[in-house]
Amino acid sequence: MELIRKVLPRDHNLFLFGDDHEGNTLRHDEGWEQLVDMMHSEYAGCSNNFGVDHGDIVEAIPASDPRWYAKEEKSFYIDQIQQAVKNRQKIKDLLIAILDGNHPMKYWRFGNATQNICDQLGVRFGTWSCHITYLNKNNAPMYKQFATHGARIFRSSADDPIRQDSNKKLSVKRALKNKFADTVLNSVGHSHGLIICEPQQGLYLNASDKISQHYTKSKPTDDYIPDNLRWYVNTGSFLKLFALGFSGYAERAGYDPIELGFAIARIRDGLIQGIDKIVISSKH
Repeated sequence: MELIRKVLPRDHNLFLFGDDHEGNTLRHDEGWEQLVDMMHSEYAGCSNNFGVDHGDIVEAIPASDPRWYAKEEKSFYIDQIQQAVKNRQKIKDLLIAILDGNHPMKYWRFGNATQNICDQLGVRFGTWSCHITYLNKNNAPMYKQFATHGARIFRSSADDPIRQDSNKKLSVKRALKNKFADTVLNSVGHSHGLIICEPQQGLYLNASDKISQHYTKSKPTDDYIPDNLRWYVNTGSFLKLFALGFSGYAERAGYDPIELGFAIARIRDGLIQGIDKIVISSKH
C-alpha cells in the first residue's frame, strides 16, 4: 500500500489502464500503441494527459505451467521485463504509478519485477494498491483515488444483457466501496473487464414553508463520500481471447468475449466530468 500525492493541472485527462501481459502471444500490441498515441494527443479538448497503470505488466508464466503461451522472442522472463520497460519509455513521465500484479509475482523468488521496471523508468511503484491525492498548483486537494490491481473476477450468470451489465457494475462497486471513504474515484484491474459505474444521485424532499426537492451530493474533497456518489472503474486489458492456430488459457477456461481497452477520466476545473470507455479492436 502506498499513499501518493501528485500535483496536476486543474484540467487534465487521467488514463486508467492495465493488464497488458507483455510476453503473451495474445497481447494486443496495436491496442497498446493506441494508448501510447492517445496519451500524447489532445483528448476532449485537453492535452494534459496522465495515467495509472493497474499492473500485470508482464505475463511471467513459465514454460512448465500449462497456461504458458509466450511469444517466441519474449518467452523468457528477463525479455518480458526489458520489453515492458521499452513499452513505457514514451509515457513514463506521464505515469502517476505502476501497480503490481499476480502475474509478475510468479517469479517472486527472483525479486519484484514490477518494482524493478519502475526503478528503471523512474516511475512510482504503487505496490498492489495505492491511495492518490491529486492537488492543484497551490497544493490544495482536488480529488482522491483508490487504485488497486485487485483479485476478483466480475462475471454474471444472468440471462439478460441488461441484468448482466448491472450485476457486473454492482460487483465492481461492492469490491471497492469499503476500501476508502474519501476517494471519489476507485479503480481496479485484474479481471480484464472494461466497466464504468457512475455516481447515482438520490432524490429527497424537505419542507419548511413549502416542499422542495433536492439531490444528494458531496464534494470530492470531503473526508467521507457516500458510496453511491463515487466513480468505480474496472480498467480493461490488452489480452485477446482468440487467435488463429492456437488456444490461450482464457479460451481453454471457457471465458466469454469482453471489450478490450482502457478508460479515460475527464477532469475539468479539478472535478471529474465523466469517464469514457475506449474500446480497441480485437482484429488481428
